[in-house]
Amino acid sequence: MYILIYIIFLKKYTFTKYKTIFKKNENIKEKINFSITSSNKNFFIKIKKDIENIINGVFLTRDLVSEPPNYLNPEKFVTEIKKLSKLGLKVDIFDYSKMKKMGMNALLGVAQGSKNLPYFVTITWKPNNSKNKKPLSFIGKGVCFDTGGISLKPAKFMEDMKYDMAGAGAVVGLMKTLALRKSKSYVVGAVALVENMPGGSAQRPGDIVKSYSGKTIEVLNTDAEGRLILADAIYYIDEQYKPELIVDLATLTGAIVVSLGNEYAGLFSNNDELSEKLIKAGEIENEKLWRFPLHKNYDNLMDSKIADIQNINYSGGAGSITAAQFLQRFLKNNTPWAHLDIAGMAWTKKDLDTVPTGATGYGVKLLNKFVEKYYE
Repeated sequence: MYILIYIIFLKKYTFTKYKTIFKKNENIKEKINFSITSSNKNFFIKIKKDIENIINGVFLTRDLVSEPPNYLNPEKFVTEIKKLSKLGLKVDIFDYSKMKKMGMNALLGVAQGSKNLPYFVTITWKPNNSKNKKPLSFIGKGVCFDTGGISLKPAKFMEDMKYDMAGAGAVVGLMKTLALRKSKSYVVGAVALVENMPGGSAQRPGDIVKSYSGKTIEVLNTDAEGRLILADAIYYIDEQYKPELIVDLATLTGAIVVSLGNEYAGLFSNNDELSEKLIKAGEIENEKLWRFPLHKNYDNLMDSKIADIQNINYSGGAGSITAAQFLQRFLKNNTPWAHLDIAGMAWTKKDLDTVPTGATGYGVKLLNKFVEKYYE
């Protein structure tokens, strides 16, 4: 019964905010009405409430990912995040000047071609009865639109790049669900929000930037931008919070779609126990993960001849793995870490069992179950 109600709610999602003309029988806000006869009324009330808490987070993520890029720029994204404060979440916003002073130059370099300024936001849920002293941390890539920058993408399907912020969307949706259901875990979410645009001030292939960690990065391809903003975000969270674990989500590589299609997200991790927990949580929620290897030989492919690290494997191949190796270099404390490459899972071009065509909200259910099952 629980699963049936869950599926019904998930499948009924629509995004019609910008429709002004409807077919005769089209309903903007379709309601689901059903009745259940049972002697245990309170049990079903709790089930309904539990489902609504998760659905609210998933639907927030789907809404954010569905928004057109002329609306959901980094500043508007921050406006949406601020609304979560009323649920008891602490929202801290880092604007351009603050990030510049801190030295988040990898993130700022990606954003410098856009007139829309970047932001870095942390979202904290810390209940009085928290089960963990050190926070669980979840970090999302939030490229609100990705042209590829100077390394320009092909025009065909570039409109899909509005969903390059789906990792950040999933983190925001997760934090909403955790707050709504009054999670007993101390959790910190973080999102790095930018636009990657070409222009006279845009970052160039061949530029070198000094990241927040102090490591220098040779930018060989400006379309490998997600790893640059995550580099600063990961190091900051690891340094400032010393978390129990870090999980980042990102629509990071096209290579993961070639590998896994639209059935699994890629999982990369330095910790077997963390990987197993994530995989099991994904199986329960049908948000599947497939683990890929990390190895020093892949890591060596990211060495630059003139800087500490380069942002692509210039020799080609293993694109998703070498991207993860890049991110791993920005852990400060050898914290248990997992990178989820969700490029093939954030959007669907066909109706699925629980997802209509469009934004999937992938990651919210998976990570909510991960927190609930193992840390509460």
